[in-house]
Formats: sequence, structure tokens, C-alpha cells
Amino acid sequence: MPEATSSADFAQRAVDIARDSVAAGGLPFGTVIVKDGAILAEGRNCVASTHDPTDHAEIHAIREACRTLGTEYLTGCTVYAIAHPCPMCLAALYHCAPDEVVFLATREECAPYMAGGKDKYFEPATFYTEFAKPWNERRLPMRYLPRADAVAVYKLFGAQHGVVSL
Repeated sequence: MPEATSSADFAQRAVDIARDSVAAGGLPFGTVIVKDGAILAEGRNCVASTHDPTDHAEIHAIREACRTLGTEYLTGCTVYAIAHPCPMCLAALYHCAPDEVVFLATREECAPYMAGGKDKYFEPATFYTEFAKPWNERRLPMRYLPRADAVAVYKLFGAQHGVVSL
């Protein structure tokens, strides 16, 4: 891995990872996580090779960085992603709470080159629109099956953490 020391270097490294992925027949995504001016973790989209739909570049890098740090939080870190994160990656980024996320291309800039394909629900241009719909209006069929015992598990958790009392 080349030595990177500035925002421009870290951004370039994310682009290089994505370009290498495309050259190897993969998808054009690359992520670099930086802490204290040094690269802590890198990731590329490995969905096709691992058959894991969650193995996105950001998720891959987050997992590596968190293992290295021994925590689920990326406090003090900056994440460089070649494109605006998808909803799954964005949610993971909110969970791990880095100091900053820097993305190098917008969804709108990437969409013309990513549309179509074999994924039934994945159309990047409409992903966020689909997520904003009420659960019962999405293209992905969803069904609510109410269970009091499911809610009871959350009540138990809340009680253990001083959020509610039983």
C-alpha cells in the first residue's frame, strides 16, 4: 500500500482501489479509513466474489478498522469513499460514527453508469426514493406480523440499560 499523508492522497487511494477493482472485473467502489494521518483500513466491493450482498467497500473497510481498533466506533477517523454511500453503508457509517465521511462522486453522477443489471431491487437512482416510502408501499414485499414477545425483548433490553423500568 502506498504511503498517503494528505486528504488528496487518501482520496486518490480510494479511486485507485476502485479502478483496480474494475480492472479485475469487479465493481467501481473503493474506501479508505484514516486515523491520525495514516490509513487504518481499506475496502473494495467484494459482493460478487464473496456472494455476500453486504460486502460493500465501506462495510469491508469498517469491519477491518473496527477489528483493528477493538471497538465498534470510528471516533477520530475519516472515511474516504469513491461515491456517496448506499443506504446500507450510510447506516453502518452512522452506527460507527466516524468524525467525517468524504465522498468523491454523487449518486447522480454515478447513476447513468450503474443502472440496470440483474439486481431485482437495486437501481441506484431510485434507492433512496424506495427507502423513503412507507414499508407497505415498497417494491420489496414486506409483512408486519405483530408479536408482544418481540417487543418484550426490547423492553428487557431497555430495562437493563436504564431506558425503561419493567
